[in-house]
Amino acid sequence: MKMERRFPRPAELTPLLHFKKFETNGRARRLAKAHTIADLRAIAKRRTPKGAFDYTDGAAEAELSLGRARRAFREIEFHPAILRDVSNVDTSVQILGGRSALPFGIAPTGFTRMMQAEGERAGASAAGAAGIPFSLSTVGTTSPEGVREANPDGRNWFQLYMQKDRDKSMQLVERAAAAGFDTLLVTVDVPVAGARLRDSYNGFTIPPQLTPSTVLNAIPRPEWWWNFLTTEPLAFASLSEWKGTIGELLDSLFDPTVTFDDLDWIRDQWPGKVAVKGIQTLDDAKRVVDRGVDGIVLSNHGGRQLDRAPIPFHLLPSVAAELKGKTQIVLDTGIMSGADIVAALAMGADFTLVGRAYLYGLMAGGREGVDRAIEILTKEIVRTMKLLGVASVADLNPDHVTQLQRLVPVAPPAAAPGPAPRRPRNPAPIRTASPNRTRSSS
Repeated sequence: MKMERRFPRPAELTPLLHFKKFETNGRARRLAKAHTIADLRAIAKRRTPKGAFDYTDGAAEAELSLGRARRAFREIEFHPAILRDVSNVDTSVQILGGRSALPFGIAPTGFTRMMQAEGERAGASAAGAAGIPFSLSTVGTTSPEGVREANPDGRNWFQLYMQKDRDKSMQLVERAAAAGFDTLLVTVDVPVAGARLRDSYNGFTIPPQLTPSTVLNAIPRPEWWWNFLTTEPLAFASLSEWKGTIGELLDSLFDPTVTFDDLDWIRDQWPGKVAVKGIQTLDDAKRVVDRGVDGIVLSNHGGRQLDRAPIPFHLLPSVAAELKGKTQIVLDTGIMSGADIVAALAMGADFTLVGRAYLYGLMAGGREGVDRAIEILTKEIVRTMKLLGVASVADLNPDHVTQLQRLVPVAPPAAAPGPAPRRPRNPAPIRTASPNRTRSSS
């Protein structure tokens, strides 16, 4: 049958000719095009000098730890329940003595104003507006007092690198406590700095130095340099000034003699909650919990310390099986979406931290970019929970997720006569999917 054709009538075309209003604000226009954290990363890469971007984006050595952590989140299978009322979803949690409106907070990141001039102030104010915790690093570029000023009514956490100068470390802790910070994150995976090769190849220093290559790299990124050169000079929470590479700075700060006994001493100095960040084995998780800490952070430092380190998301099930309810379990490393956060919560985490995801937003658009990153993650969390048939974070459980099997520890050979060979003490259990798998309702 042949279609009949006719000329369109003007009255019929009019409803089709609605053009989107042009956004005159370039930053808002740019951020509106970002629908994922990966989109923010692409914008950040275009707008940030290579040295600063690579410091954020990179990891240690061959960057295997970071790649594996991200792949672990991709290689999961969700198990949705149907016919549940998910008209209203509660994303709030209680973590380390207080409420968070969302099941994630902003992780501590160093040298943040080098990524974008607004730095920690943008992160802290955005976190406060979203009702989530913000963490300041020992090597942050804003003082504890400056973070409190940017986030006066929200929750601020302080991350401690124990320095060789113990008095200086405790002075920082005292300043954070006086500024109203409620939680101390003691980072324990830094006896020395990891080999962050991108920084070495870029010759990345503090502050960034002008060379022929940096000048050429700056030409298409004038806004970054204008902001960097016309705002207050970089200042650090942990030192007054530094001239040298980041690796040299970190090695000068980190104390390789820190032990479990020092952890007890640190706890005695801090009036609020204490969590230990950098846990990578079940045995160490048990030991710090036995010391009475309020929480643990399963983390391999975003892949920036020991390459080929354990994958925190794979370690999570065994830690949750042993310690859930005895301490609060926080997870970071590799999180790039709200679905990643939901998967971590289902597998036993009480909370998560995002570092790079927040920094990509910061580099893409300052405070508004951080707001956009939080908005993206929030929408993804809510959508994933609704599609799983879950109305609150408390309803998530291991039945909602299967970790698919790829990076699995190889079984050791049969023991020969004599002393038993040493072997990994807690290979992470990986649950395999079954086509006939049944699950409980939730």
